[in-house]
Amino acid sequence: MSLSILNGGFLTLIQDFGRYGLQHNGITHSGPLDEHAFLWANRLLNNHYNSPQLEISFGGFTARFNKKTMIAICGADLSATLNGKALPLWQSCYVNAGDEIRFTSPKSGLRTYLAVKEGFTVPSQLNSAATVVREKLGGLRQSGEKMLEKDVVPYQVCSEEISLNVPYIYIPKYQNKVKLRFIPNRSVSGCSYDATNDFTQQVFKVTSQIDRMGYRLEGNAISHASAGIISQGITLGAIQLPKDGQPIVLMKDRQTMGGYPQLGCVAYLDLPLLAQSMPGTEVSFVPVAISDLEGELAEHKRFFHLDL
Repeated sequence: MSLSILNGGFLTLIQDFGRYGLQHNGITHSGPLDEHAFLWANRLLNNHYNSPQLEISFGGFTARFNKKTMIAICGADLSATLNGKALPLWQSCYVNAGDEIRFTSPKSGLRTYLAVKEGFTVPSQLNSAATVVREKLGGLRQSGEKMLEKDVVPYQVCSEEISLNVPYIYIPKYQNKVKLRFIPNRSVSGCSYDATNDFTQQVFKVTSQIDRMGYRLEGNAISHASAGIISQGITLGAIQLPKDGQPIVLMKDRQTMGGYPQLGCVAYLDLPLLAQSMPGTEVSFVPVAISDLEGELAEHKRFFHLDL
């Protein structure tokens, strides 16, 4: 009753919804970079939203199912195949013992999510199975390691055969131009009006310096009078402005404290689009008010039965 890893790929991690309530202890909440894809994969299998999955980044991953089950794959198109045949995304399907699944390289997007019925049966550490490599926390061995060749990930046998699809309107297109909403930070820890205006009047490019901690962007340097602020708690999506004037958007494995001025915070539901953006993707930002986003986020939580 397990998935045998034949090739762990570039970076494949066990992720559940995240490790919440511990940031005051310096522990980030981690979880899936593309929450939209992760939640849909669990929903297609009628799993609890927190059921552990595999987050497969960039491809190069191969595994064999040792018992029959239902699976769902949502997120980037990493050229997935089952026994050598193309495997559809954003829908559930049935697999048998001995079936081999493979993800080679990205066609669009960077990260995809492999879910099994009832979720992978993996140990919990600090109330979560989420893997944080930097903090050596979570994962199969509770050491923050990525999936390796010969690893075995347990799951429950399932004989149920139900085919469900994500409605077309909810399937995102990962494109080379992304527009993100953000809430400007007009405070002592924020940036001046001129800096914010410069930020919104240009298009940035995603650099090759991207990981689960943050996305570094490149554009015309934004000048700011402050070299730093008193370190404070960092929220998901915070847009920091280092001394070089090139913004950094902080992601799920971000540090919990930071001392760079902040231009604002990316809208929570827009972050998956950034998480799927390849280097070279053009990114622009549109300022919005918190009130513009509250109803949308509340509906998101209701739809996926999130109790956070």
